[in-house]
Amino acid sequence: MIKRLLAVSCFAGLVCAGPTFARTEQLATNPYRGAIVINAADGAVLFEDNADAIGYPASVIKLMTLLLVLEKVDAGAIRLGERVRVSAEAARMGGSQVYLKEGEIFTVDELLDALMIQSANDAAVALAQHVAGTREAFVKMMNQKAAALGMKNTRFISEHGLPPGADATPDVTTARDLALLGRALLAQPLVFRYTAIKERGFRNDSFIMRNHNNLLGEFEGVDGFKTGYFRAAGYSILATAQRNGVRLIAAVLGSENRQLRDAKARELLTAGFLAAPPLPPPPQQTPTFVETNKETAEIPEELAEPATPRAWWRWPLMIVIVSGIGFFIYARLRRPGDLKKGLLKR
Repeated sequence: MIKRLLAVSCFAGLVCAGPTFARTEQLATNPYRGAIVINAADGAVLFEDNADAIGYPASVIKLMTLLLVLEKVDAGAIRLGERVRVSAEAARMGGSQVYLKEGEIFTVDELLDALMIQSANDAAVALAQHVAGTREAFVKMMNQKAAALGMKNTRFISEHGLPPGADATPDVTTARDLALLGRALLAQPLVFRYTAIKERGFRNDSFIMRNHNNLLGEFEGVDGFKTGYFRAAGYSILATAQRNGVRLIAAVLGSENRQLRDAKARELLTAGFLAAPPLPPPPQQTPTFVETNKETAEIPEELAEPATPRAWWRWPLMIVIVSGIGFFIYARLRRPGDLKKGLLKR
């Protein structure tokens, strides 16, 4: 049934093909549609189960929105403190939101908080319009980035992941593709500024945003990324955790309920840390031996003993001291009278 619904399509002028569904099907299943855990360092797959099965990412696709915005910040094209004016279209967005009003102004930083912590759809639209001018242009950027990352079974239709209208095409992806997105996110130094926060105030703390990622603070080492849900899609999560220098990325796509999704994500990460090879010990420093048995050998400057200035008075003083000692010995060996006679003869 699903294969019959798959089709090749182009979106927003892209000359590319990807899986799409003619309409939204019920895909959530027990325990999930697909799952995978990889080593973030090299992308090695530690466990996978139906990782290429097509599913609906729902709000997990806001991570691609985050990635594109952070790349623009990193490139200097936009600033976190840059002011964004909310459009009427953004203010009309439903679902999870921070209730933006047309004409309100927020910084890019504040809207990224809303995007990741509250999973705000209105913030996603505001950011997309600010970065690309139009939502359509931003979604085109999302698909271009997905193709560049090798996300072969992903097709974005929106910047927020909400379910489409009747007979409309939904966003699609796979657990494997989400893991690739996770690796790209880790290259952004600011990513945990937004994905590791459980709770934060918005609009001068008049609205308290709470993260939907239940693994934060509950599973050791988890500091990202994001969850997603709508009825046909089921519950999904792209998570990352780090222990003892080893970082993993786990994706669970299309679970029937939230508790099952979280349990499977914990199982993936636990099994992954057991399977991941430990980091090699730091290299031991070995002493440096300097060759000195050759006339031409040179001692490195940093290993040479510091030179001490020569004192001009050392040799005359030594002569005086030695002469005095010699005269004292001579005087002791001769009788006083002989010494006196010897002195008188001179």
